[in-house]
Amino acid sequence: MTTPVAVTFKETDNDSIAEAEGRVAVIVTPDGKLDMSARRVNRLTKGALKRLIESEAWGKMKPGQVKTLAMPVGMAAEALDVVCLPRPASVEEARKAGVALGKLKGDAALLLLAGPLRRVAELALGVALRAYAFTARKTAPVEEAGAVTVMTNTPEGGEADFIPLRAVAEGVFFTRDLVSEPANYLTTSEFAARIEALSDTGLKIRVLDEAEMEKLGMGALLSVGHGSASPSKLAIMEWNGGEKGAAPLALVGKGVVFDTGGISLKPAAGMEDMTMDMGGAGVVCGVMKTLALRGAKANVVGLVGLVENMPSDRATRPGDVVTSMKGDTIEVINTDAEGRLVLADVLWYAQEHYKPAAIVDLATLTGAIIIGLGHENAGVFSNNDKFAGHFAKAAEAEGEGAWRMPMGQAYDDMLKSDIADMKNVGGRPAGSITAAQFLQRFVKDDVPWMHLDIAGVASVKSDTTYAPKGASGWGVMALNRLVADRYEG
Repeated sequence: MTTPVAVTFKETDNDSIAEAEGRVAVIVTPDGKLDMSARRVNRLTKGALKRLIESEAWGKMKPGQVKTLAMPVGMAAEALDVVCLPRPASVEEARKAGVALGKLKGDAALLLLAGPLRRVAELALGVALRAYAFTARKTAPVEEAGAVTVMTNTPEGGEADFIPLRAVAEGVFFTRDLVSEPANYLTTSEFAARIEALSDTGLKIRVLDEAEMEKLGMGALLSVGHGSASPSKLAIMEWNGGEKGAAPLALVGKGVVFDTGGISLKPAAGMEDMTMDMGGAGVVCGVMKTLALRGAKANVVGLVGLVENMPSDRATRPGDVVTSMKGDTIEVINTDAEGRLVLADVLWYAQEHYKPAAIVDLATLTGAIIIGLGHENAGVFSNNDKFAGHFAKAAEAEGEGAWRMPMGQAYDDMLKSDIADMKNVGGRPAGSITAAQFLQRFVKDDVPWMHLDIAGVASVKSDTTYAPKGASGWGVMALNRLVADRYEG
C-alpha cells in the first residue's frame, strides 16, 4: 500500500540551509515580511528573494500560493519555493500552501523553513496529502520519495500536532489505493483480506461469507453477486475506544468491486471506471484505519458489503423479486441499481446487531447525483436535521464539499411495485433522491441516519483540493472530524 511521505520536525538551523539538497521552501507573508530563515535565504541568494517579493508578481499572490526560483544562486537546492502565507495562517491557508508544495515536490527531498508559523502540522498535512501517486501496477522502478523536513521554532509542538494528522493521511491513502486498484486485483476476497490485515491497528475484524449471510436472510445483497465467480462478503470493523457499552456510530459502505450493470448491462464506453464502484466501502475502511491509528476515544463500527455485479446464467434478472434481511420483498427493475440492494441488507444488519447511535452510509450510488452536483459536492440525504448539520460543519471544516438534498413522501411513492413491497428504482426523475428513499426504508424510525452519494467525488478526472486526479479519498477527513467533534469526549 502507498505510504505517505515521511515528515520530521526539527529545530530551526539556518546554518544548514545552504547545503540542503532537493527543494527548499521558505515562508514569506503577503506583505513581504521575512523571518530569520527567509533573511538567511535572501543573503544566500544575493537578494533574489527580496527582488521577488518587491516585484509586481508578488503583489498578486494570495495566501497559500507558491512562486519558484529554479537553481537558486548560493544554495545547493535545485529549487527555492517561496510560499505566501501569513504567520497566523488559517487551517485552510496552511493546508493549501502544503498542497502547492506537495504538487511541486515530486520525488525530491523538501526542507520546509516554517520558522514561527503556527500551523506547521497543517502545512505538513497538505504536503503529505498531495504527494500521492498510485504506482502498484506499474513495472518501472519507483524511486523512493524524498522526505519532508520541517524546520520550526516549536518542533515538539509540531510533531505532537502532526501525529493525529499523519493518521488521517494514512487513512486517506488507504482509501485512494483501494479505489485505484483494478478489479482483477481487488477481488472481493482480496478486499476482505486487506480489511483483515487492519487488525494490526487494533481493529476487531469479522468477515461473513455467503453461507452465513444466507442464513441471516440477506437476499438483497446476495442477489447482486449471483452472476459472479467472486464470493460476496460482509466485512465488519469494530473500534471500541469510547465508553464501554456505549452505542457506536455505524459507518456502512457499498463495496461493489466491479459493476458491469449485470443483465442490465452498462454501455462499453467508460465501463472501465467501474473499478471505483466500491468507493463507499473504501472510505469506510480509510476512516476506520484513521480512528484506530490515532486512538479515537469513540465507539465506531464499519460495515462494508463486498460484491461483484456480473452477467451470467446465474445472474439476477430484471423482474426478479428478492427478499431482504428485513423481510421486505424487492422487485428488481434494473440490475444496474445494485448498490442500494447491498446497502439495504448491511444497514439492517448494523441496526439489528449493533443498535447504533447513528448511521452514515456511503456509496457511489447514482450517476444522477453527478448531473445535479457535478464533481464538487457529495449529495447528503438524512432523516435528521441536527445530524446532517453536524456533518455539514465537519465537511466544511475539512474542505470536502457536501450538499444537502431533499427527501419526501412523493419521492418514496415512486418506488411502489405491483407485485412486491417496493421496486429498486423509481424511474429517471430524481434518481438520486428515490435511491435515498429506498435506503431509508431500511432505517428504523428512531435511528439518526445519513446517506452520502459520493459518485461525483470518489474518483475524478482532474486535481481536487488535496489530491491529484483519480481517487480522491473524499470523506475520510470529514467523517474523522465528525467523530472527533461529536462522538469523542
